[in-house]
Amino acid sequence: MMARVLSAVLFCSMFFSQNVLASRFSLHSADMATNKIMNIKQVFNRFGCHGGNLSPQLSWSYEPVGTKSFAITVYDPDAPTISGWWHWLLVDIPPSVHNVDTGASSLGKLPKGSFEIRNDYGLKNFGGPCPPSGEKRHRYIFTVWALKVSKLPIKKDSTAAMAGFSLVSNSIGKAELVPFYRR
Repeated sequence: MMARVLSAVLFCSMFFSQNVLASRFSLHSADMATNKIMNIKQVFNRFGCHGGNLSPQLSWSYEPVGTKSFAITVYDPDAPTISGWWHWLLVDIPPSVHNVDTGASSLGKLPKGSFEIRNDYGLKNFGGPCPPSGEKRHRYIFTVWALKVSKLPIKKDSTAAMAGFSLVSNSIGKAELVPFYRR
């Protein structure tokens, strides 16, 4: 009887401690914050926008147990399209990495082994916000994904939709920041 009680206690403590750690998974940035306007240095530099188009500094901590790699995505659900707008997809980030520096995408300072998927601007790098003039503010969902695989089963020329499908099906946790921008 005592063995069953101890087994139940051990199982519950492992289950709850994993869930607590997963719920603490967090994303931070020195360049932006949730519900704050994005800095001009992150804004796109085409289509009538005049920004620095630098990917922001991002750091994360308390990832779920079993994380074998990370990915970063940036998505605008408010874009005037049927499917929103993908601004950045960086995948296959090693599990030892917990930070990307400001401008890492355009300055060639991506984590070793990682690669970028073509965004909806048609570029394989970070594409900053540039919503149409006069529209309501757009949200930009910056997500770091904790993944159960070391490499996503996608190719470097995969579409954003294929990468998104692979992220969702291999995710064991995610953390987000949601700043906004408008012109």
